[in-house]
Amino acid sequence: MTITADQPAAPTHTTEPPLLSARPHAAGHERVEVVRGARSGLVMMVAVHSTRLGPALGGCRLWRYDTVADAVADALRLSAGMTAKNALAGLAHGGGKAVIMAPDEPLDAARREAAFLDLGDLVASFEGSYVTAEDVATGSADMAVVARRTPSVVGLPESDGGHGDPGEFTARGVHAALLAVLPRIGIDSVEGLRVTVAGFGQVGSRLARTLVRSGAIVTATDVNPARRAAVEELGAGWVEPAEAHRLEADVFVPAGVGGMLTGAVIDELRCRAVVGPANNQLAEADGGDRLAARGILYAPDYVVNAGGVIHLGSPGSSREEVLARIDALGARLDEVLALAEADGLTPSRAADLLVERRLAS
Repeated sequence: MTITADQPAAPTHTTEPPLLSARPHAAGHERVEVVRGARSGLVMMVAVHSTRLGPALGGCRLWRYDTVADAVADALRLSAGMTAKNALAGLAHGGGKAVIMAPDEPLDAARREAAFLDLGDLVASFEGSYVTAEDVATGSADMAVVARRTPSVVGLPESDGGHGDPGEFTARGVHAALLAVLPRIGIDSVEGLRVTVAGFGQVGSRLARTLVRSGAIVTATDVNPARRAAVEELGAGWVEPAEAHRLEADVFVPAGVGGMLTGAVIDELRCRAVVGPANNQLAEADGGDRLAARGILYAPDYVVNAGGVIHLGSPGSSREEVLARIDALGARLDEVLALAEADGLTPSRAADLLVERRLAS
C-alpha cells in the first residue's frame, strides 16, 4: 500500500511491510523516506536535505497533521533549515529531520514505545547518513527507545551516558543572540527591557526565567492555558496567544511552532526586533522583506536557535567548550547583521549567503 498525499493523518494499526514509499522526489533533498510503522501503525518520515558537511543531524517531532502531504512538507522545510543551522554553527553535519504523524487520540505508553522502535528502524535504513534527536513533543526517553534499534541517535538521557535535554542550551544561545541585537536597536541593558515570549515550553520558559532574573519586563503566552500559572509564578505577565504579537515590546520572541510570522502578524507587530528559537518563523518567503520594510530587525531563527544542536553535535567536547561555542552565537549573529548592513541585504538573505559560502567551501 502506498501513502497518498491526501490520506488521513491518523492511520490504523497494520501488518503491512514498513516501507510504503521509497525515495519520493523532493527538489533539493538527497533522500526522503515515508513509511507506516509496522508496530505502531503510525506514518513517519525522514528527510535528508544535505550531507555535504557530514551526516545529516536533526530532531524528530511528533505532531498532528491533516494529511501526509502536510507532514512531508514540514519535514522538507525543517530539514533544509537544519542544513543552514548546522552550517552556520560550524558543525560537521548536514541537515535532516524526522516527523511522526500523531493520531487524534493520545498515545499510550505501549504505542509510543512502538512508534519510536519503528522510527529506530527507519533511521537505521539510512546507514549512518542521518542522526536523529528529540524535537517538538519528543524527549530523551524516546531517543533511548530509538537507540535500541540504531546507534544513529543523540540526546539520550544523561543516566544512559547521553546529552540529555538540549532545551537549556538552546535557550542559552537565544539569550546570547538577544544580547547581540540590543545595541543595534539602541538599547544598552537588559534591565527594563520589554520582551514578549510567545511559547512557554522548554526553551521559552528557560529564556523567560533568565530575562526576569536580569531585570527584564517579560510577558509570555502559550497555546496551553495551563501554563499561565507557571508564567505568573515566574513574575512575568500573561497575554492571550492571539494578542501577544500586538503587545508593545522591544523584542518579540517566537518560541512555539513554526510559521508564526504571517504577513498579517508582521503588519501588526509592535516591536523593534524579533529574536526567537522557533523554527521556520517566517510563514511566507517575503517575510524578511516585510519586517525590514517596517523597520523591525529580524534575527534569523537558524542562527538564534543553534545552541541545542551545538550541544548535541559536539561529541567529546567538555561542557565549557560547548558553552563557549553557544555563547559565540551572539558574535555569529553580529556577523550576519553586519553583512546585511554592508551589502544592503535583509538579515535572512545575509544568513543564507553565509550558508552558501560554507557549503561551497
